[in-house]
Amino acid sequence: MSKTKTTFRCQACGTPHEKWQGKCKGCGEWNTLLEEVMETGTRKLQGWVAPEPVVPIKLEDIPPVPGNRLVTPDPEMNRVLGGGIVPGSLVLLGGEPGIGKSTVLLQLSMELPGNSVLYISGEESSAQLSMRAERLKGDNSGLWIYTENQLELVLEQVLRLRPDLVIVDSIQTLYSTQIESTPGSVAQIRETAGKLMQVAKSTGIPFFLIGHITKDGALAGPKLLEHMVDTVLTFEGDRHQQFRIIRTLKNRFGSTMELGVYEMTEKGLTPVLNPSELFMSHMSDPTPGIAVAATLEGSRTLLLEIQALVTESAYGSPQRSATGYDQRRLNMMLAVLEKKCGFRLGNRDVFLNFTGGIRSEDPAVDLAVAVAVASSLLDIPVPPLTIFSAEVGLTGEIRPVPRIAQRIAEAGRMGFHTLITAGDKPEIETSVQLPTYSQLTQVFNAIFTDK
Repeated sequence: MSKTKTTFRCQACGTPHEKWQGKCKGCGEWNTLLEEVMETGTRKLQGWVAPEPVVPIKLEDIPPVPGNRLVTPDPEMNRVLGGGIVPGSLVLLGGEPGIGKSTVLLQLSMELPGNSVLYISGEESSAQLSMRAERLKGDNSGLWIYTENQLELVLEQVLRLRPDLVIVDSIQTLYSTQIESTPGSVAQIRETAGKLMQVAKSTGIPFFLIGHITKDGALAGPKLLEHMVDTVLTFEGDRHQQFRIIRTLKNRFGSTMELGVYEMTEKGLTPVLNPSELFMSHMSDPTPGIAVAATLEGSRTLLLEIQALVTESAYGSPQRSATGYDQRRLNMMLAVLEKKCGFRLGNRDVFLNFTGGIRSEDPAVDLAVAVAVASSLLDIPVPPLTIFSAEVGLTGEIRPVPRIAQRIAEAGRMGFHTLITAGDKPEIETSVQLPTYSQLTQVFNAIFTDK
């Protein structure tokens, strides 16, 4: 018979406590402890053969795994997954409500001809999913819909059908009858994710898990969830714009920080194969406050248009706002411009925006940010068809960035004539002019003098 055990677990960090107390000893949060009743017995699943006991084996005796990824017709999804769906993998996809998580996975499940997909929905009814599938206009001959929240029933259907892919929408709606706590709690997420991982690894069936996020933008649930899965993807973008971005945060089978770009249309999400064109609008029309940066997102080179607006402050303290760029780094950049370059920004509002709703942490955008702010302050446009790629230091020096040849190739492909960077001039054959500088003031003198 099953034995029960009562514990108090923090809903913020997951730390267990033997008795209730007001403050969590793990994270210091107040009033986050909830009682959980756990059953130590387990329910045997029909159709599942438990794996044999594992014994140590020498690394050289392990046979190589063949490259049998499930390659999808979606090139952007293949990119962020590292080349396709790995058998037995767990992929976690998170994002804002309404951003398109369910749409992109339902669309993916209808683009796999010859493969069976089980779509488990705990948030929508079968009729609602049918209406969405009708709008996407895909092949649904191999798609199975199962609307259920109980984990044990879900796993029984997975083991009965043995599909080629399972999509769970969402992990926060599943619950196990072995734990007496509400769906979405730390204990339920930990238990359901663990059981799904166990079935995935033993059967070779890949799972896609849709996850909710908190108001701070982090994935809801314990941090253990991100450690358990093989791949973590985030869906980014403004719901009021037509572009969506899938970013890889973790991938055991490929590189991290890969980027997939989609366009939201009436027929669903369409992959964008040349995203550099989407993030620029003023290639041949010079406007003060606009500069273009060559940045790298994983293995992809993107050209980002950076817009800056510098105005007189109407209030006592000036405003500083950045969209797509780290706010603290913007403050640092403004301090460098004032201290090392002589610009007076202490009584001015500064607004910075990366067009297209993209966010970049590549230090190569620093020079373009500094140039855009200076251009808006001086009311002088940047020379046409000029692009920037360099990091800016606290002393006003500019530093070279890695893989500059890849950035130069993308700039030339998009029709730019000049790429300003730092360090030694790269020895590559290109039609793009490559002036190099060592100080930020040298760049300003070169592009703003006599204009």
